[in-house]
Amino acid sequence: MSAAAEPHTLSQLLDQIETRIDEDGPAPAGKLSIQQILDVVGTRAYGPILLIIGIMSVSPLALIPGSTWTFAVLTLLVSAQMALNLAHPWLPPFALRASFPEMKIQAALCKVRPVTRAIDQIIRPRLQFLADQPWLTIVALLAIAAALITFPLSLIPLAPFLPGATIILIGLGITARDALALGAAIAITGAAAFWIADMWWL
Repeated sequence: MSAAAEPHTLSQLLDQIETRIDEDGPAPAGKLSIQQILDVVGTRAYGPILLIIGIMSVSPLALIPGSTWTFAVLTLLVSAQMALNLAHPWLPPFALRASFPEMKIQAALCKVRPVTRAIDQIIRPRLQFLADQPWLTIVALLAIAAALITFPLSLIPLAPFLPGATIILIGLGITARDALALGAAIAITGAAAFWIADMWWL
């Protein structure tokens, strides 16, 4: 199936994923791969890809052993390419083959629905030039920092929610061209970095 129109809100993104699941019926072996999920929103734009990775990283899917690091690695791969100003993101086959139980994905979508609806009421285009180069490279470096912070935070229950929320805001800020979302992402990343420094080094 070809990808639907690029989503501009979190709710639209979840709608597209749920529609894909409903139309295709039960997935083989009861699982959906990263490739199948990304096919819904397309793989030619950085914003929607970071959005879906961020949503998965703060959903109940993050409770699956090893999933937190998987999402962090995916974020690193995508963000590094955005920092290099490549036209379109690329993910290696092994990353695209990573899969999750379809029932857990559907449950995760239901869990995050109330939050996404609230966020959609706030996000809108603001200071749109900050979503273009050269600022986009700075945003990409911020996403890389959030991904790297995820690794030590994964040792603390629920702590990876902070970098996950950052990636959602970055994805939203790029997709909706909202500098306020990008500013919030900077604040969350700074707070998480300070927390780690205070716990382990200060």
